Amino acid sequence: MPPPFEISPPDMGPWLAGNTGTPGVWRWTAAEPGRHVMVSALVHGNELCGAWAVRELLSRGLRPRRGTLSVVLANLEAFARFDPQRPHVSRYLHTDLNRLWGDMPWRHDGTATGSEHRRALELLPHVEASDWLLDLHSMHEPGPPLALTGPLAHHAAHAAALGLGALRVADGGHKAGVRLRDHGRYGRAEAREAFALLVECGYHGARSSVDVALDALARFLALSAVVDATDIPRHWRQDAGPADAPLLVVTDAVTVAPDSVPVFVQPWKSGDRIAKAGTLIGWNAALPVTTPYDDCVLVMPTLLHARPGATLVRFARATLP
Repeated sequence: MPPPFEISPPDMGPWLAGNTGTPGVWRWTAAEPGRHVMVSALVHGNELCGAWAVRELLSRGLRPRRGTLSVVLANLEAFARFDPQRPHVSRYLHTDLNRLWGDMPWRHDGTATGSEHRRALELLPHVEASDWLLDLHSMHEPGPPLALTGPLAHHAAHAAALGLGALRVADGGHKAGVRLRDHGRYGRAEAREAFALLVECGYHGARSSVDVALDALARFLALSAVVDATDIPRHWRQDAGPADAPLLVVTDAVTVAPDSVPVFVQPWKSGDRIAKAGTLIGWNAALPVTTPYDDCVLVMPTLLHARPGATLVRFARATLP
């Protein structure tokens, strides 16, 4: 059983309408030119830490000094159905909103039937107008915060410059679909002006996840130069992570097999290091899941949403900065 929730959903009442004509989307543009920076939360309706961080930003009236600042409350319908007695049910209503990006073939093949498909189309022009994206998430299982950069080197370099106290992970996403952070320019090596970062701030219900989200928000806004560092409340910031922290490069991902009820041999968490190749991690469709090489790092192992096609665990190598 996952731990209980220590946080409740924030009251987003004043902030649900937005100011762009799209519900839940806010945008302000300064007179001075600069980047178009987007901060998104609630891509999954039960991931409350990002909503708390965004609520703090909105309630303080923080505005850009240069460029454009957009704030997105993504899956409002799922968030509205959050039930503290069943907190994991409201992750999404029909389809995972964080698997619907990229070239989105569902727009043409007749499979766009759910509320998340409609919401992705509403958010699409706002996403494609942005230059930098911070996507705030949390995790099914307790574990250290993660900063997911995608596979491109310049994204990893920007993430290192933030100084987050989180494990930095370079990964290619999920077989089940494309994440928001990998959409369009954010997934192209030649688009070096674009930077996207997905931060998994900790366990969904942990109070500490809100602190991590605020720290990520503060550092991202300051690095983007859309605001000045002095504009950001000091209490948003936490201690910086180690300057020489390695980058975890995901090399393999295990996908839940059809008709499988996978199990782990013990309760793994992100960052666990396995010394020897061939170490048994668990079972997937009665087949053993073993580490592919020595000194293998586990990233986001989870059984909570272990449906066929979902990612069961990722294997990573630690590389020097």
